[in-house]
Amino acid sequence: MLVWGLVGLLLVLQQPDYPGPKPPEFWTKQAVVFALLAGVFYLDTGWAAPRLLYRRGALAYVALNAVAVLGVLAVHQRVELGLRVPELVARARDAALNPPNPWCAPRPRPRLGPEQEGGGLFNAGILLTSLMVVGLATSITAVQRGQRDAEARQLLEQQRLETELSLLKAQINPHFFFNTLNNIYALTLIDGDEARAALHRLSRMMRYVLYETAAGTTHLSHEISFLRDYVGLMHLRLTTSVHVVLDVPEPPQPDVPIAPMLLLPLAENAFKHGVSATAPSVITLRLSQPAPDVVEFVVRNTRFAERERAPATEPGGIGLTNTRRRLELLYPGRYELASNEQTPEGEYEVLLRLLLNA
Repeated sequence: MLVWGLVGLLLVLQQPDYPGPKPPEFWTKQAVVFALLAGVFYLDTGWAAPRLLYRRGALAYVALNAVAVLGVLAVHQRVELGLRVPELVARARDAALNPPNPWCAPRPRPRLGPEQEGGGLFNAGILLTSLMVVGLATSITAVQRGQRDAEARQLLEQQRLETELSLLKAQINPHFFFNTLNNIYALTLIDGDEARAALHRLSRMMRYVLYETAAGTTHLSHEISFLRDYVGLMHLRLTTSVHVVLDVPEPPQPDVPIAPMLLLPLAENAFKHGVSATAPSVITLRLSQPAPDVVEFVVRNTRFAERERAPATEPGGIGLTNTRRRLELLYPGRYELASNEQTPEGEYEVLLRLLLNA
């Protein structure tokens, strides 16, 4: 609308400079020029620019537009002469400048300009308007192509992120169930009733993983319940020398959305590295909401020398790596994941701070 409003305005302004109405043939000529310019515009935007300009055919694109501009000028000249526009304009001008008046002599007929005399091929007004239309067509095509390329890149990036997140979640879930099934197997050798209770808790957790994680986000209260089930399941196989502290809001206020199974790897690491078969140990899991849209999760566990000497490539040690990668994909610039290897109490501490609503 902006392009054709501007072109139409320019063609309306390109009229003979005299008072009074202009002959219909003049406006017919301008309408033909308008249609020709529309054809040049859509030829460029619909075919020439995509096929030539962006496929290493810039010279062919320039040559095509040069021919198109010359064609507009030629047709303009033919229509102007065919409709006798110069002659009709001259008559209308004479009538406007010399109205019938018996009391004064008629004014001399002024010398006609090039347009009224049927000038040559290169009409300055039509030439400049044609070049402007070509420039606008090229510019609009470039902008639209840039927008399409940006949208395509954004779509590809979104698909890449979704694929990567799916792979990361596929790694997290087997990692969790591998450890949990080992725990339940150990319980079956100790207490059948507790093993059945653990299987019921595990089924509830599996339901969470299968249905709650499909949408990509879950409520914080559901994540807390999942974490509570996990800690309870892990606590069943621990000795009395292990003291577990779980401090979570019940219920959270407000119940904000969060990525599912985001807290589990931190808790897993605490149970993996903070439990000893011979020495007392403490595991602390504390979740809080300093602000309505901020969640802080602090995990502490006792340090043991034998754990520190364990190989870094021990199987199952992918949890923290995946957590950091998921945070980078889901909460870029809105998370803080820091660790303190030696607190004053001799514990290992991990702090996760999330800004959920940006």
